[in-house]
Amino acid sequence: MAPLTDHDYFMGIALEEALAGREESEVPVGAVLASPGGEVLARGHNRPIALCDPTAHAEILVLRKAAAAAGNYRLPGSVLYVTLEPCAMCVGALLQARVRTLVFGAPDPKSGAAGSVVDLTKVDAFNHYVEVIGGIRMTECSKLLKKFFLDRRLEGKP
Repeated sequence: MAPLTDHDYFMGIALEEALAGREESEVPVGAVLASPGGEVLARGHNRPIALCDPTAHAEILVLRKAAAAAGNYRLPGSVLYVTLEPCAMCVGALLQARVRTLVFGAPDPKSGAAGSVVDLTKVDAFNHYVEVIGGIRMTECSKLLKKFFLDRRLEGKP
């Protein structure tokens, strides 16, 4: 277990997961969910291609694993670390799970829903808010994604 203030440590685990996703030809996004005490509850990476599931984003898969292990869809006090700013679907899932804090690496200027395009983490009408900390190991997270998409273009893949 590591203290939840050790964002570099937990983002390192998320980066390991992103690399595992890249090896599976998935968009390299990794995530890890930590308990309030700093225990890793679940970790995972994007798998929509492998699972033929458009909802199989790293964040969703990690929330599912942790909720199943806890026997509860609510994960209060938990902290989600993810290499890329989550989309609207994933932020919605964080809100439903009552995740306390979201820590992300790279912002997503095309579909980020935690401040880049929209901010669904602090909508007044919602009954839960998520604290957001962005930019942790941003350079590493961004480089990994940029290289993945550059390599795909060079291979002639969409």
